Amino acid sequence: MKKPVYLDYAAATPLDPEVLEAMRPYFSEKFHNPSAVYLAARQVSQDLDKARARIAAWLGARPFNIYFTAGATEANNLAIQGVMRGFPDSELLVSAIEHESILAPANLFKGNLIPVSRQGIVELDALKRMITPQTALISVMMVNNELGSVQPIKEIVAIVRGVRDERKAAKNNRPIYLHTDAAQAGNLFDLHTHRLGVDLMSLNGGKIYGPKQTGVLFAGSDVEIKPLIVGGGQEGNLRSGTENVAGFIGFSKALDMAQKSHAQEFKRLTKLSDYFTEELRAKIPAAIVNGPAKHCSPHLLSVTFPGSDNERLMMELDERGIQCAVGSACSASRDEASHVLSAIGLEAAVARATLRFSLGRGTTDEDLRGTLRALCDLTL
Repeated sequence: MKKPVYLDYAAATPLDPEVLEAMRPYFSEKFHNPSAVYLAARQVSQDLDKARARIAAWLGARPFNIYFTAGATEANNLAIQGVMRGFPDSELLVSAIEHESILAPANLFKGNLIPVSRQGIVELDALKRMITPQTALISVMMVNNELGSVQPIKEIVAIVRGVRDERKAAKNNRPIYLHTDAAQAGNLFDLHTHRLGVDLMSLNGGKIYGPKQTGVLFAGSDVEIKPLIVGGGQEGNLRSGTENVAGFIGFSKALDMAQKSHAQEFKRLTKLSDYFTEELRAKIPAAIVNGPAKHCSPHLLSVTFPGSDNERLMMELDERGIQCAVGSACSASRDEASHVLSAIGLEAAVARATLRFSLGRGTTDEDLRGTLRALCDLTL
């Protein structure tokens, strides 16, 4: 049987064999609860501390700034709800193209959506106007999970710092924090939080060839945040519960591998993405590539095929052994039109003619050639 062509790496990545090997002992001989006090358990606790320290090093943080979670959804909820619960009379701002795990908790509090351009880039002038003396939190993702648009995080950091200076002069003691969901950035971008200047960052192990249901929230030392899960006081009292040691060891290994190779993988995927885009435009002139030509992650392509039905086209591709998506896996499972495509001005009918192709470590030239042949057969 011919091997399927997998072009949905934005939804899930396969577990790297080296990651699995790193995890394996913690399912069996090193199964102990790291909170226990006998020697074997203390060794497991030390191993977990080392994993946390490796993650902290890549993020330019200290180990006590790293909180393990069950994925980016929990990390995002902890960032949004954890901050806003501590400042109940405050407001927050999130971009209009955030993942649902940002938008849903944000809807629990007073705030607004930051508009984006037709290319899916946050409008900085609008952001400046929207910040009020009550704004306590801004959340803008590093890389959009449908368009691949890379957000101007450093420019947003400069705006936030300016607001802090103004508040200090006005004796307004309300903090203003910047959070970024970096779930789609870990394989291809530098995640050093000090260089970026962010206060909080969420990561997802299932997007970096690590285990699903593992994630991390980085929170700076000056960030005031309240727990969502209380109990035994693990994770610095911010996320109670016996640690998923095997999962977090795997996350650490996956992040280590991803960050060591991110520059090289960025170049490789850029060549593949450029080839795919150029051939699409040449062979299917009606096809429209959404998102920015620049400031875009090479692993994500949103393509509209006018007049087509994206779900039918996706299923026809699937029958030919090509796996792609109609948008975010979360939205697709609910049969909803993409809020991301709506935010950049696409009508619902156009959004429903759009597919998402996401590339990864296993993607080859031949995969893309076969996909192009199939798309020509099905759309021309």
